[in-house]
Amino acid sequence: MSEPPPDPQGPRREWRNFYGRRHGKTLRDRQREYLDADLAALSPGPVGWDVNPERQPLDLAARFGGREVWLEIGFGGGEHMVHQAAHRPDVGIIGCEPFINGVAMLLGKIRAAGVENVAVHPGDVRDLFDVLPEAGIARAFLLYPDPWPKKRHHRRRFVTPDFLEPLARVMRPGAELRVATDIPDYVRQTLIEVPKAGFDWLAEGPGDWRQPWGDWLSTRYEQKALREGRVPHYLTFRRR
Repeated sequence: MSEPPPDPQGPRREWRNFYGRRHGKTLRDRQREYLDADLAALSPGPVGWDVNPERQPLDLAARFGGREVWLEIGFGGGEHMVHQAAHRPDVGIIGCEPFINGVAMLLGKIRAAGVENVAVHPGDVRDLFDVLPEAGIARAFLLYPDPWPKKRHHRRRFVTPDFLEPLARVMRPGAELRVATDIPDYVRQTLIEVPKAGFDWLAEGPGDWRQPWGDWLSTRYEQKALREGRVPHYLTFRRR
């Protein structure tokens, strides 16, 4: 993650990670090859302060050939992102994930599926928020985010104003935000905080929790929750 330099006009803003580790098990040789050979070409554009110090907005129309653009915040192993890209070639999808092992897994899935309507930012989504154009995102996904279960860590959750306000800025009116979590307290906080940021909750009834959205692909995090006896929750919001 490339954090902003000190602001000469004022104090440096405080950054709190909403994610946990950046590295896991040692990468396999094939995964290192994916990172070395594929990652740079999948960039959404100049994001970091070192390459975009003026924070010029990304040209999403040029990057995705005029398609509408979706955003997945923390794509884990990438199965949902690749599934969406394969089934919706008419959209472009940007995925953000600071966990490098997950990035390597995604790159392998992209190769296997042959999808070309994707971009990958291997870092903090807040860096991307700084350079996304206002109202440039048509749909966003927050699927099984780090729960930060201890109360003193709740301010690190994504569903807080520090994260939701810049997300709202880059989402166009009518855009859809999908949130999935298996943590009841995360559901509570989401239902309190997301509407404050300019979203309406589309409370459509319980439906079939196994197929919350028509294009849903069960992720490894959902399967882990089910194995451990936790109930998944799926919330859909619309940007006002």
